[in-house]
Amino acid sequence: MKTAHLPHGHTTQRNRRKFRLLLVSLLSLASLPLLAANPASGKAPEAAPASVTAPPASLPALAPVAPAAIATPDTAPLAAQLEALQKATAPAGTTSLVKTVMQRAFSLLGTPYRYGGNSPEGGFDCSGLVGYVFRTIGIDLPRVSGAMAGQGTPVANRDALAEGDLVFFGRRGHIDHVGIYIGNGQFLHAPRTGRDVTVSSLTSGYWAQKFMEARRLAKGD
Repeated sequence: MKTAHLPHGHTTQRNRRKFRLLLVSLLSLASLPLLAANPASGKAPEAAPASVTAPPASLPALAPVAPAAIATPDTAPLAAQLEALQKATAPAGTTSLVKTVMQRAFSLLGTPYRYGGNSPEGGFDCSGLVGYVFRTIGIDLPRVSGAMAGQGTPVANRDALAEGDLVFFGRRGHIDHVGIYIGNGQFLHAPRTGRDVTVSSLTSGYWAQKFMEARRLAKGD
């Protein structure tokens, strides 16, 4: 019995079409779970790279930073200030009067600030401190900083400052603070309520901006 063949191979082409339709149906069924996982985009979610690992369940706690480890020149520990200042020596040719001023001033570091105060026992304000120190060498000064600025001889500029000079600060041409220059761009003073007698910079920061003038009192024996 012979099989009749249609011209141009129609039987073969029909079989191929059926096969393609079956293959497309199978592929569509296989992709349904992936589409369900990401219906908004219509795309299957990408797998995470193999190199990515899950984060640890907990991280180790960071050690707190001690506040004492952070210090500025004005807030450095008093013990460090004393150690540095005790090593300071007056340069050759400095008079004994200036040496006395420096020694007395250093001994008062850490004395509490008190408005109107003028003694180690009762505390100091800025002019009370300076007046007390200079009385130890027999120099009596006016009580307020503005009046002190009229004493002694003027110092030309900051570069000409010497140990024991008075340094004055203020704003808008009005002097309202005084300290004692101790060398190396620093001065000793009683800053304000809540602070003790301390050392501050004359070359940078707040006081450098407020500096107005300087006077020299202790010239020699």
